[in-house]
Amino acid sequence: MATKTPKTSKPSAAKAVKPLRTLKKTRTHRVRNAICALIAAVCSIAALLGTATHILPEEMQAWPYMPIVVSLVPWFTLLAVIALICAIISKRVTSIVLAILAIGLQMFWQYPFFVSQSAKLPRAAIAAVSGASINTDDGYARLMTCNVYKGRADAREIVDLVRSEHVEVLALQETTDAFVNDLNKAGIASYLPYSQVASSDGVYGNGLWSASPLGDPSDDDVDSSASFMPGATINFNAGTTPVRFVSVHTTSPTDGYWQQWKRSLDELAKLRFDTSHRYVFMGDFNATYDHTPFRNILGTRFSDAARQAAEGLKFSWPANIDYVPTFAGIDHIVLDSGMTAGQVRTVRIDGSDHRALLAIVRFD
Repeated sequence: MATKTPKTSKPSAAKAVKPLRTLKKTRTHRVRNAICALIAAVCSIAALLGTATHILPEEMQAWPYMPIVVSLVPWFTLLAVIALICAIISKRVTSIVLAILAIGLQMFWQYPFFVSQSAKLPRAAIAAVSGASINTDDGYARLMTCNVYKGRADAREIVDLVRSEHVEVLALQETTDAFVNDLNKAGIASYLPYSQVASSDGVYGNGLWSASPLGDPSDDDVDSSASFMPGATINFNAGTTPVRFVSVHTTSPTDGYWQQWKRSLDELAKLRFDTSHRYVFMGDFNATYDHTPFRNILGTRFSDAARQAAEGLKFSWPANIDYVPTFAGIDHIVLDSGMTAGQVRTVRIDGSDHRALLAIVRFD
């Protein structure tokens, strides 16, 4: 008797498609992980190395293009966050550690810009600079500095800002004779009648304007190889020591001028040892707080107004390029010991490649 061969059932179409879909998902998952792992590795290393440029010696920060890299230090935080997300997705422990280390260093260095380490300005300071008229003897003053981009800034807009903000001391860089004439036509003397403007090349200059008389004005307080940095003494209160203001403009870190950039900052740093004056430096330092030569200027004596006020990072350059954010805080108001800053902010000025920087300062 013949035996029947048992029939084998053929797999259904649905069962055949299921492993195929699973295989595709597995491949997609692997590709995603590989891409995330690559992004995590590249971004975490770049973020950590970029962040670490903050602590490079000043000689290394003056290497070609290094000053530009250092000016981007706060922005390496974004790379670190991207690296951390991608590293978590791809489960790359090394990249996670590197990203967290970069973020941790950024938090440690940027923390003082957001959390005050010293006393805040009293309410009296705000009231003192908000009245109908300026009181030049109350020990408070609103200060303002701006690089006017080779005289291309809107002079009328600057005068209007001086008037509306009750600015008592104004420092400008890259002025021209034509620009100063425009300032005068716009009525700067009605608010800041005293001035000292100096030019080392006869074309572009730096200047100080004040609501109070300028004592012992000079064309160059720094003996700088970059430009004339005019200075003058102002007395804000009969009970306090007069303050020496300097309009600062150091060399820009561009191709071929890397060492000159460092030299011009080092020349300014020498004033740390001049105890014959109490100083305020205002202007375009062409350096951020992350640049070692700028921190050398501060030393243990001076403080950066933006950092002291703890109201966030204040980016001031570039301010005139479409689709490019203002990413570098190279304009500063530097205060001697015993001075307190608050309400530090930047303001866009038409025609300039820098934002104006303003601060209220108490002179004790």
